[in-house]
Amino acid sequence: MKKIVLAFLGITLSHFALGQGSKAQSDTAIREVTIQSVEVIPAAGNIKGMLLMDKDIQYELEGAVDNMYNFKYELAEKQFKSLRRRYPNHPLPYFLMGLSQWWKIVPTNIQTTQYDDLFFAYMDSTIQKAETLYDQNNKDYEAAFFLSAANGFAGRLHSERSNWRKATIASKRSLEYLEKAKAGNGLSPEFLFGEALFNYYSIWIHENYKMLRPVLAFFPSGDKRLGIKQLRYVANNGFYTGTEAKFFLMKIYANEEGNMEAALDLVKGLVEKYPNNAYFQRFYARALFVQGHFTMAERVCLDILSKLDRRMPGYEAVSGRYASYILAYINQNKYRDFQKAKAYYQNSITYAEMSNERDSGYFVNSYLNLARIAKQERELKTAKHYYGIVLETTDKKHAANKEAKDFMKAHKKI
Repeated sequence: MKKIVLAFLGITLSHFALGQGSKAQSDTAIREVTIQSVEVIPAAGNIKGMLLMDKDIQYELEGAVDNMYNFKYELAEKQFKSLRRRYPNHPLPYFLMGLSQWWKIVPTNIQTTQYDDLFFAYMDSTIQKAETLYDQNNKDYEAAFFLSAANGFAGRLHSERSNWRKATIASKRSLEYLEKAKAGNGLSPEFLFGEALFNYYSIWIHENYKMLRPVLAFFPSGDKRLGIKQLRYVANNGFYTGTEAKFFLMKIYANEEGNMEAALDLVKGLVEKYPNNAYFQRFYARALFVQGHFTMAERVCLDILSKLDRRMPGYEAVSGRYASYILAYINQNKYRDFQKAKAYYQNSITYAEMSNERDSGYFVNSYLNLARIAKQERELKTAKHYYGIVLETTDKKHAANKEAKDFMKAHKKI
């Protein structure tokens, strides 16, 4: 329960983090959302000196931000460091450097600790620079924004690493500064992003985790539908937060709202813009696969494995597990090519073990389908071996567990 609370704080309060259903929202629908319809607070003060709203800085950094999301980290960080040399006392360049470290962690499902020290160092620097600005002027909404964002990010990773005390402190500070930064919502969509996440997830968690309701009673009231509206607005209008908003929207549509069609529409655009982002590409492959677009899913998965073989940044065991399983399933059920299917299932198992994810559905179902193929080919001893692994890795209520038990009962003499 404690981890759920802290994950909630860390995820929903970080402004730049990492099913089927109703009709998808198109890009046109996103464009129709206006700033008035998302209930932002009217403009507060002027934006002089705020790098977040500086159009010249945005023009300068556009290629760098795109390079970061396209996993060309060195090129992106070169420009971020250039910005730091010119604005050594502003939190923005330090935050962007931290964000670059974050996107090196994301493709591993937050498992790698290789970039933790650099990530925390940059977030600490962001906080220090923002605190100095905020101490000089407590109406500095940009400083409050960075204080909320950097603390939220740090809280998220601390919770992933089970550093509960640090996660609690960072998350509490993130929430405090989120409230202060809200006064800048009317200035830019960048400021709106954190509130959008809070509006959605505070209600979603209330609906899905009854044991957390007493804790949530101490939080401000959220509005799930408004949160989605706000995310859609930020997705279409935010410079620094636009891609992050799309990232959250695609996950919300796929995992929480059961609207895979809408998720597919969003991630398709992200993959077209950032074709070398391993996380977006594997999410795209899964969305295509779930929606039954096997030909396109096959093409994307082959590309993923090719990039993994070339050791391109971000293409690691997790992406290999996704791509190999989807290709195995397609070869088994579309082409009836059992030899290829078996090879891909074995690859998926290997990648799952490499990423320490033996409890994943891909791992279990790879063995389950290998057992089914062996059974179909009358290799009953082999099938029994695979079914035995399924029994070991699933609980009694799992459908695969029942299938494995039934096979074992029927073939006791083998």
